[in-house]
Amino acid sequence: MSNKVDLGTVFKGSDSGKIVKAKGITVELKPNEVAIDIAWSGLCGTELHTCKNGEMVMGHEGVGIVSKIGKDVTQFKVGDRVGWGCNHDSCGHCEECWTGIDTLCEQRKMYSLTDFHFGSLGDRAALNADFVHKIPDNLPLKYAAPLQCGGATVFGGIRRANVQPLDRVGVVGLGGLGHLAVQFLHKMGCEVVVFSGSNRKKEEAMKLGADEFVAVKENPNFEGVKKVKHLICTTSEQPDWNQFFKVLGPRSKIVPLGVSLGDMTHPYGDILLKELSIVGSVVAPRQVHKDMLNFAARWDVRPWIEEMPMTEECINKGMERLEKGDIHYRFVFKSQTTDAE
Repeated sequence: MSNKVDLGTVFKGSDSGKIVKAKGITVELKPNEVAIDIAWSGLCGTELHTCKNGEMVMGHEGVGIVSKIGKDVTQFKVGDRVGWGCNHDSCGHCEECWTGIDTLCEQRKMYSLTDFHFGSLGDRAALNADFVHKIPDNLPLKYAAPLQCGGATVFGGIRRANVQPLDRVGVVGLGGLGHLAVQFLHKMGCEVVVFSGSNRKKEEAMKLGADEFVAVKENPNFEGVKKVKHLICTTSEQPDWNQFFKVLGPRSKIVPLGVSLGDMTHPYGDILLKELSIVGSVVAPRQVHKDMLNFAARWDVRPWIEEMPMTEECINKGMERLEKGDIHYRFVFKSQTTDAE
């Protein structure tokens, strides 16, 4: 049997930022790799930062069906339902890899930084089987797709900050990441406080599991708001840290998750006097990613999604709406070649 894998139709970035349909390359399947026929792909805010790379196949929230396995692969079989996220390889022998944080390996292979030839917006992918995750049987693929990055980012941050059941946790922003954070925290048994600009999303926040909602523009000094133990920031732009430091209790942890290229400016004295911590978290390493999928399946954590066919026109519409913030709360694109649920 041939080890060649034709990646089929792919959707790439371009100099203008418009997503274009293209012919993917043919790759040689390595002994430790699996080929995946992509069924669904989520659309992540990271795509807005990478869409002008004309060499890059877009997407990193892919789920689908294993269609071919390398000779050394033992954990998967053809027909398995699987997914993958941001990090798709690492060296395997450094301290970070040995201690389970492959996402910090110096030789990690992160989406947008290497291997531009494949992504989840396309027909097919081939990648290291050790970085592929089985999707639980009771988790539909279309809901699993946004969890591969959005869910992994949020759950990884929660784990990184060592959030415990019954902790009072603030979530800044109710978007693609924030609406997942609220669900995970609620199902964990935390007291969840959502901070959003206005009251527009209050009803949705409560439906997702929030215990309290704060409209920041209406209550900028957070009067009457009890202090939080953790503050998870999910917005694409940084909030006013001087403002949010007012709601942090002693030894609170700040977990910034949104992608922002600017400097973080905050009250230095409060960090000392309250013994605050700023906890960086890039995305979930493999074991935490696996735990996230199992938790979502067991406790019925579901992204709120809008489905579209995986076509050039629809992907570009999705990108335009994503940039405007016109989405509640994740786009998922259905493959035109692989039909799997």
